[in-house]
Amino acid sequence: METQGKRLRLLYPDLHGLERGEYLYGEKAAEGVAAFCIGVYPLTHDKEILPVPRTQFDVGLHDIDATLDRDSLHEGWEENTIVGIADLELHGEPAPWDSRHVLRQAVEPWRRMGLEPQVAFELEFYLLEPDAGGWSPVAVPSHRVYGTGMSVDPTGVIDELVNTAIRCGFPVEGWCSEFDNAAYEVNIKYADAIPAADEAFLFKLLVREICERHGKLATFLGRPLADRGGSGLHVNFSFRAKDGSNAFHDPNDPEGLSDLTRRCVAGLLAHHEGMAAILAPHVNAYKRLQPDMLNGYWANWGHDDRSVGVRIPPTRGQGTRIEQRTADAAANPYLAGAAILHAARLGVEQKLELPPPQPLGEAPNTESRIPPNLDAALNALAVDDELVNALGREMVEAFSILKRAEWERYLASGAHPDSTEVTPWEIDYYRPFH
Repeated sequence: METQGKRLRLLYPDLHGLERGEYLYGEKAAEGVAAFCIGVYPLTHDKEILPVPRTQFDVGLHDIDATLDRDSLHEGWEENTIVGIADLELHGEPAPWDSRHVLRQAVEPWRRMGLEPQVAFELEFYLLEPDAGGWSPVAVPSHRVYGTGMSVDPTGVIDELVNTAIRCGFPVEGWCSEFDNAAYEVNIKYADAIPAADEAFLFKLLVREICERHGKLATFLGRPLADRGGSGLHVNFSFRAKDGSNAFHDPNDPEGLSDLTRRCVAGLLAHHEGMAAILAPHVNAYKRLQPDMLNGYWANWGHDDRSVGVRIPPTRGQGTRIEQRTADAAANPYLAGAAILHAARLGVEQKLELPPPQPLGEAPNTESRIPPNLDAALNALAVDDELVNALGREMVEAFSILKRAEWERYLASGAHPDSTEVTPWEIDYYRPFH
């Protein structure tokens, strides 16, 4: 697809996973190249420029160069618009803070093994409507889990946004209501890792903008409502071998799983705590990540068991896959995908042994769990040297500075660091963006 004389909405993700970009016209749209101030990367949600090395006044807030990846082009959901994603370069080299680059670096070691990561992101979100100057869940009197049609979408907003996504080329496989009232899930078909993350990144933007047209607000925050469950980003992945087969499937194994699969799961469990800050990058995320909430809290695994952190769905053959259940729907999909692929790879390279599966209906068979809050999660990331080295120390440093600032703002609001209650500060701070 080319721009075809339409304007180009050239976008890229910052470290928060928020879209940044510019509308380009005419020759500029056809060229697909722009320059942006590097000062985007040290920006907080409330636009404070933090002292992240090489990104702000220490280098004169210079340019980074954005070049359209033409494979990312989509028909836009705005009139006469094509949407595309850029790769970012600093002085001719990939910018270390570019989330897309971080994910690409996570893919490369697998390719050297002759394997192509296949990834699918399951996105959950809540739909809100104005209420006395604030926002409340949309009224769905006949809501039911796994609902479809007018019973769960009486205004037709969800159906419209899904149909719009399909018209724009997103490979939507299905949608339905979730367990809680006003909660929804949309499933997008698996793809190679970069295109899959691109789809998730753009789809979240499409959802919010279509809902805004109708005077509603879609939020992907992990726990946007104190009286109900949260929204996850379940990350499913497998590997396509050179012969086109699924490298996770072994027809000669009693469980139909290859040794590769078991090593990958072992790696995810070993880095469960270290990955938490990347998969759950907001103060609010840890209000969702609590025991007994079916959310990937524990570092355990099981077959077709939604109570564990890593689930092996029952499908075999080409559908054999691993589902990592921790990630928050507001997480940056590029960074989440990169952390998961690196952790799995470390399990393979180090030939880690897989512990026994979680016994059904019994107490957790591990002491390893998600850290209690964002501060503790950042500490766990800092001491996971293998994961930090894999993700890139410069990126992790920038990410950690941004997230420490969020934690400091949270404490300054008067919140207790050990509280599991959703506070007004975190909703007011995050919800306009996520």
